[in-house]
Amino acid sequence: MNNSLLWRATKAVFVREVRSELRSRQALNAVALFAVCSIVAVSIGLGPLNRSAELPLIHAALVWIVLLFAAFTALARVFVVEEEQRTAAALRLAAPAHAVYLGKLLFNLVLLVALTLLVAVLAVVLLRMQVKAPTAFAVMLAAGSLGLVTGTTLIAAIIARASSRSTLFAVLSFPLLIPLLVTAVRGTALALAGAGWDRCLAPIQTLLAYAVAMFVTSLFLFATVWED
Repeated sequence: MNNSLLWRATKAVFVREVRSELRSRQALNAVALFAVCSIVAVSIGLGPLNRSAELPLIHAALVWIVLLFAAFTALARVFVVEEEQRTAAALRLAAPAHAVYLGKLLFNLVLLVALTLLVAVLAVVLLRMQVKAPTAFAVMLAAGSLGLVTGTTLIAAIIARASSRSTLFAVLSFPLLIPLLVTAVRGTALALAGAGWDRCLAPIQTLLAYAVAMFVTSLFLFATVWED
């Protein structure tokens, strides 16, 4: 299949996902409600935190914990909904496997970017999180979100036919995401503390390398998972 046909099929799958989500708004409502409730509950429970050397690390950990569990809530639905609506077989006939993967990956990425923006704004407003290196902070969130999406989209396809989908998705994803989360939390803490690019560049490179490795691995494995 040539690149132009692959791109058109990928775009068609992505547009289909966007239109379907705009009609139902299930994933958008779920992640937005989870993010708002989590940040509000944390801000009320913790109250004003004393400024200390550990505060950037605490804020970074809270941000990524909310992002992780909100992602667990929404990212698996791109394949689960195909099984629930009995449209998976039709999609297998209508589009090649790689186009299905890329289209759903792009949709998950857009969804997670919107979620990340919402969580970051809520954390700044409600948790009074100070961002001393905003550019590094934004790049760190973008690289971490990319890694989170590439690390979970294939697993979403694997568990789509299982009975306990939500539990299985978390069980399979969490061990895979531990290196990403550790790096993302530490890197985000550096950006919040105002560290220079010389210190922030290493975690960003690690996050991007993780995303590339997971993306390439998923491309090789997805056709087997999807067409089995």
